[in-house]
Amino acid sequence: MAKESSPLRVVQAAIQSRTFAPVYYLHGDDDYLKDGAVRDLLAAAIDPGTRDFNCEIRRASELDAEAVSSLLSTPPMLAEKRAVVLRDVTALKKAARQQLDLYLKRPASDTLLLLVSPAGTKVDAAIATASEALEFAPLTPDRVRRWIAHQATTVLGVTIADDAAQLLQQAVGNDLHQLASELDKCASYAMGVHHAVGDSAASVSEARATIDVDAVSAVVGIRRGETVTDLLDAVARQDAAAAVTLVAHVLSQPKVTAVQVVMMLSTQAFALSFGRARRDAGIPTNRLPQEFFAFLKATGGYPGRPWNEASSAWTKVTEQWSAASCEKALALLLEADMALKETTVSNAEQILMSLVLGLCATRRRKAA
Repeated sequence: MAKESSPLRVVQAAIQSRTFAPVYYLHGDDDYLKDGAVRDLLAAAIDPGTRDFNCEIRRASELDAEAVSSLLSTPPMLAEKRAVVLRDVTALKKAARQQLDLYLKRPASDTLLLLVSPAGTKVDAAIATASEALEFAPLTPDRVRRWIAHQATTVLGVTIADDAAQLLQQAVGNDLHQLASELDKCASYAMGVHHAVGDSAASVSEARATIDVDAVSAVVGIRRGETVTDLLDAVARQDAAAAVTLVAHVLSQPKVTAVQVVMMLSTQAFALSFGRARRDAGIPTNRLPQEFFAFLKATGGYPGRPWNEASSAWTKVTEQWSAASCEKALALLLEADMALKETTVSNAEQILMSLVLGLCATRRRKAA
């Protein structure tokens, strides 16, 4: 039965109470969170001393009906519970799926069955109805920021400064796999510095190492003022000199493409157009942050940073944009998007540079 609660809360509640549903169906578009939930459930439910005998992790597409029947009918060995993980569960062949459907009608109380679907897979309604269905949707940018702090503290045993977490997210984005990797490197760097400057062994052991902005800059190779967010802000201010300087810096960052930048600029342009319309409708400036936040929540747009930060930044520049300049900006963005998809990577920087100049040239004209 599908639940409205956060899937992470459901998993943590099960672990804390040591009470597990017989079947969990883990689906949604964030594979990192799903993998973490599987790992945590297995660690809590299965005796580590007998895990080799009582934990089966299989890919559904490789199983026939007999294999599925055997997996689901085998009792625990020298333990109270065993676990079966079926990855890509919707890929089961017809006969194998029939065996699973029969099992789901009366699941064994001494077996923990974890059914996992990869990102991009349509929800299987029958499985969702017969199980504890948990949807792991990608975290919003705001929740990603909190996740960074939580991951640093609980998993890596360090703290991370707020501005360092901000810079890391601006540099890496919201991909939890990549964030976890870079955060681990930052933690190692910070602990190395921490031990190097510690006054004594006692002082080092008593205080946690802290990931600061310098650590993120050293590990990720990006400095404050040179991120995608800084480029977005420069364009929003229509500061052509600053924006043009930032294009090369931004495109040199790992996993940042001109197409991604155009997508974020498009989200920003749509937001500014929305903000301009709200102002023209009589909404006061001090209400715009809430209006922008609601806009992002309704559209699911990706502004390249937490929604509250984007809302605040756009509020400051809305008066610089007219309805006409917003319309012109959207036309320029469409042209750039089409050009990027029809050209080689070598010309991407030139296209983005021209786009930035065009966007900054749409400054609202003051009334005579």
